[in-house]
Amino acid sequence: MQYFLQLPKQERIFRTDPPDNGMSYLGFERILLSPSQEYFSNSSDYEIFLVVLSGKCDVSVRDREFKNIGTRKNVFQGKPFSVYIPPRSVFTLQTSQQDSAEIALAKAKVDEETFIEPYLIKPEEVASGKWGVSNYSRTYHQIAVDQNHPAMRLMIGETFTPSGNWSTYPPHRHENDNLPDESYLEEIYFYKTDHPKGFGLARHYTDSRDLDASYVVQDNTLHLIPKGYHTVVAAPGFTVYYLWFLAGPKRIQVPYVDPDLRFVDLATKMIKNIENNLSI
Repeated sequence: MQYFLQLPKQERIFRTDPPDNGMSYLGFERILLSPSQEYFSNSSDYEIFLVVLSGKCDVSVRDREFKNIGTRKNVFQGKPFSVYIPPRSVFTLQTSQQDSAEIALAKAKVDEETFIEPYLIKPEEVASGKWGVSNYSRTYHQIAVDQNHPAMRLMIGETFTPSGNWSTYPPHRHENDNLPDESYLEEIYFYKTDHPKGFGLARHYTDSRDLDASYVVQDNTLHLIPKGYHTVVAAPGFTVYYLWFLAGPKRIQVPYVDPDLRFVDLATKMIKNIENNLSI
């Protein structure tokens, strides 16, 4: 399968769905709306987290209306607005005469009969913080990862990797249903950079090395991760963003860190202690 895809910059609608994309659960859409444009669709067998990447729009789902959502000029300026769209739901996106919008639809195929009402996640409801330390530290937005923001399968958030830093490091995988050590989850990353010429590098590999590849991360790159360890680094001078979302049989994250690099995690607490006690 093709694990890395570069989205056409000006293509109004980009879509990739299972099983054609090599995934069992996850699909993705990126929608670009100019002023006074409308997008009409049906979620079919998918539950969806809609994320307003930039701009502003109205979102209608079933009998619910979420008006004028979005505050960011781009993903590097604040926290997002998001909307949960349940399966088998008609929904509409609409921009005003003054506003355009870039919208991501993170999709997970579901077969449960459970119904969750559509709901809005405001920026102030999005948890944020820092993972890692030193040159593998990065900041995150947790949009919907637990029952405070319910879903049947989907979990979603954003990560910001600063200049020269590594992210998702040490590399981890989630390809086996082997709780309590590991949970099976597919994942997709949608990358952006804070400059048109910005870039990073990603590595994606398995224990057997039947998959062992490195890729150039650019603005609007999509990374499909049905299996394997994965990590990314931002080139000096640029910040690399990625929208990440996961789904599997159980809505639980238990990543399995590459055993060859697990010592890095063991050192993290010590490094944090040193940094926190350094005098300025």
